[in-house]
Amino acid sequence: MKVCVQLKYISALLLLLCGFYTQGQDIHFSQYNMSPLNLNPAFTGLFDGDYRAGAIYRSQWSAVPVPYSTVSLMGDAKLKTKSNHAGVGLLFNNDVSGDSKYGTTQLSVPLSYIARLNSDSSLYLSVGLQPGITNIGFRTNQQTFDNQFDGDSYNPALPTGENFPAISHTYFDVASGLVLQYHLSQQTIITGGISLSHFNKPKISYFNNADIRLDPKIVSSLSFNFPIAQRLSVNTELMYERQGKFHETVLGAKCSYALNSKDRQAVSAGFYTRLQDALVMRVGYDYKQWQFGMSYDINTSAFRAATNRRGAIEFALIYIFKKESIFIPKKRVCPIYM
Repeated sequence: MKVCVQLKYISALLLLLCGFYTQGQDIHFSQYNMSPLNLNPAFTGLFDGDYRAGAIYRSQWSAVPVPYSTVSLMGDAKLKTKSNHAGVGLLFNNDVSGDSKYGTTQLSVPLSYIARLNSDSSLYLSVGLQPGITNIGFRTNQQTFDNQFDGDSYNPALPTGENFPAISHTYFDVASGLVLQYHLSQQTIITGGISLSHFNKPKISYFNNADIRLDPKIVSSLSFNFPIAQRLSVNTELMYERQGKFHETVLGAKCSYALNSKDRQAVSAGFYTRLQDALVMRVGYDYKQWQFGMSYDINTSAFRAATNRRGAIEFALIYIFKKESIFIPKKRVCPIYM
């Protein structure tokens, strides 16, 4: 009976993953699992430990004149409630692109509630909510305009002839998510999630046009981690996101080899593809509470003529702090002299 109930939850989640469809595009990372709060706010507090901090940096299209760069910083904590857990975190994102230095800066507070769905703590359901503030803007000091050509050469002292009512805009944003995680054994874990961002459809116009709004974004993710030998395990992953007319699918797998189980030391390598866009190579190294990851994108889209197939490089780091449990003996040992 217990197995049937667990399968019911998993089947319901898979239907959600396949059934959602929504109507620019947000920042994204090839190592999306190394930035879990960006992937889904329901991942807040969903880890083996008490506190977690992480950072990820992405530099994209270095072959073009102006590369794009993205940085994300996160921190979250697991809070014990009477029978379940709650999660609270802080997420900061900054993305800069193009000659105009078009930038997106986000600060949000992800919250979650993690419930055990069975008595042996093998099945968890996490529900998350992520309110935040976003600022978008651009600069004009490095741009040139036709009116600044005096007939012989470019003259920066001439007026641009352009009228910018605003070059910056700040708005309130909300995201939500759901994650279901099933531990078949200590190393065999199925994790699936779905999240919806910008469901309040914030206004993003620089001309105070109420009809120009940010499209909602739906993200579905599924991973399956399982051992294939005493020290070797495989993690298969699938992620699909859609925002307006833009969408992407990332799928692949990585193998992890345990070097030292006492220090939780392991190395990993994997191969992924972002369909019709890039091939992604990923490597990782874990040591005790530290997790390090690096990836490189090889561009395969039509834009490869400009990028010379050089896509993006990413570096990611996560630290998990876990309090040591205090051993309390249940029996008292009598002295030998008594």
